[in-house]
Amino acid sequence: MITPVSVAVRDATADDCDALADAHRLGHAAVADARGGMLDTLLRGRAEPIEATFSADIANSDHTVLVATADGQMAGYLVAVYEPLRSGDAMMRVIDLWVHPEARGIGLGNALMRQAVAVANDRGCTGIDARALPGDRVTKNFFESFGLVARTIEVHKAL
Repeated sequence: MITPVSVAVRDATADDCDALADAHRLGHAAVADARGGMLDTLLRGRAEPIEATFSADIANSDHTVLVATADGQMAGYLVAVYEPLRSGDAMMRVIDLWVHPEARGIGLGNALMRQAVAVANDRGCTGIDARALPGDRVTKNFFESFGLVARTIEVHKAL
């Protein structure tokens, strides 16, 4: 008999900073060799000490930090920031979303995104943005399943 996994999402707390930093390091190590991954890490990655960056995010009311658990164990996280628009509205931008490879396919990413969309709606955001690396069809398809569509393509040439 297969035992179902209990999936839950909650707000991160200061007690999660070490686990969040460990997860972030694993996630960035996994994408470092992907097309665009190293430059993305250099442009948007977190600076050491990473624990302190998560602590600052958790304390910032314009950031949302969510933790996904599987059977009570942290197995993923999402960080989103609120960005004011020139219209006076605001949007949510997902800057980090990661699920442990051994916990993929059980609904953790889905639960994180559903909660992020709910928070964005509660805060009156007019949209939500996220990024996928070039060629990362799984991530692109995941975001598209939530109605996110490409609105820009960034290009780069290494010199």
